[in-house]
Amino acid sequence: MQDEHTAEPDSTAVRTALWRALHVQMDAPPHVFEDEVGLKLVAPDKDWRSRPDMSSFTKPFRAAILARARFIEDLVEEQVSLGVGQYVLLGAGLDSFAQRKPELASQLRVFELDQPESQEWKRQRLLATGFGVADHLRLVPVDFEAGDGWLERLVASGFDAKRPAVVTSTGVSMYLSRDAIVATLRQIAAFASGSTFVMSFLCPIEMLDPEIRIGVERAAEGARASGTPWISFFKPDEIMALAREAGFKKVQHVSAAAMAERYFSGRTDGLRPPNNSEELLVATA
Repeated sequence: MQDEHTAEPDSTAVRTALWRALHVQMDAPPHVFEDEVGLKLVAPDKDWRSRPDMSSFTKPFRAAILARARFIEDLVEEQVSLGVGQYVLLGAGLDSFAQRKPELASQLRVFELDQPESQEWKRQRLLATGFGVADHLRLVPVDFEAGDGWLERLVASGFDAKRPAVVTSTGVSMYLSRDAIVATLRQIAAFASGSTFVMSFLCPIEMLDPEIRIGVERAAEGARASGTPWISFFKPDEIMALAREAGFKKVQHVSAAAMAERYFSGRTDGLRPPNNSEELLVATA
């Protein structure tokens, strides 16, 4: 693990957090998702809204981030009402559910898994900004790149494998090999009956709306240049087939178009996630 002087958040996690804050500060209400906690943790320069990745060109991608976040938290709230008491975030980044919704979060054990250096930075910032680390929140460091066993780390942090959970993985699958994704699907399919897994995935670039294709291609080029190339893309029927083969009892594809209709219908500011972009797999064990 890096020490406190070198610990830092992932750049993608920072961008996601800033997009969520930008929605609150720049987009017209009603807001699809309200989150400025990540902004407080990052504490960027005062001109952060002038960053190139905050430009109007990235508006569709911001909408996609908002859509998946809102869908997942609606699902978590629904599952808590059904008695589910565990929430696991794989590649949690700067997610702020535990800080924004303390009453709901206190009914759960929330496990955030991420790289050790990112987790250390987040812990420091939660303490420094006064949010603290609640008793029901577990920040679980897992060195995915070194092959750490995330499930073993999760159980060691207090996860009860005999009780159902909501497990999420967003903005991660494109960096993983097909074999790694299949292995994760199999592990979660073996969780307690009634567990729900939500995973975002990218459709093949040729399926994207033409107006956003260049933006996705640029993002893919940037990821490749930074040493973290996007290597996995799936058509919806393909990822659903993998989930069924892994052992999930119920498998559903939630499209970007469906989320757009659910959360962005009636907006007049053009804020809307693009079709056939980052879609969701929802699978029940």
